[in-house]
Amino acid sequence: MKDIVDTAVGAGTFKTLATALGAAGLVETLKGAGPFTVFAPSDQAFGKLPAGTVESLVAPAAKEKLTGILTYHVVAGKVLAADVMKLHDAKTVNGQSVAVQVIDGKVKIDTATVVTADIQCTNGVIHVIDSVLMPK
Repeated sequence: MKDIVDTAVGAGTFKTLATALGAAGLVETLKGAGPFTVFAPSDQAFGKLPAGTVESLVAPAAKEKLTGILTYHVVAGKVLAADVMKLHDAKTVNGQSVAVQVIDGKVKIDTATVVTADIQCTNGVIHVIDSVLMPK
């Protein structure tokens, strides 16, 4: 079992997320002890953003904004799918809360749907989502 960053990189479907974590300086944090729960947008989820969005966010001038977006995808503690389904919201590391709903048996985090849950890591858990979450 690997940490959150190594698990995401090893999956091969989180290249954009890995690049963004590096640009925001969050790699070492998410390799830390944790535990963390990460709602991880796949490369396909990042592909839904308007053209040029990712490129502008990973630019050095956008580091603060990028950090805010990425930390909006992280909850302190290890929250497994069975626990997520009991929540109405969850406070993220950036200080804002994400809405949590179960609709027709599918878990929604704000407007994103969890497509793969409970990817176990040494320092937490990853839930793959189909859209990038944007803080309010």
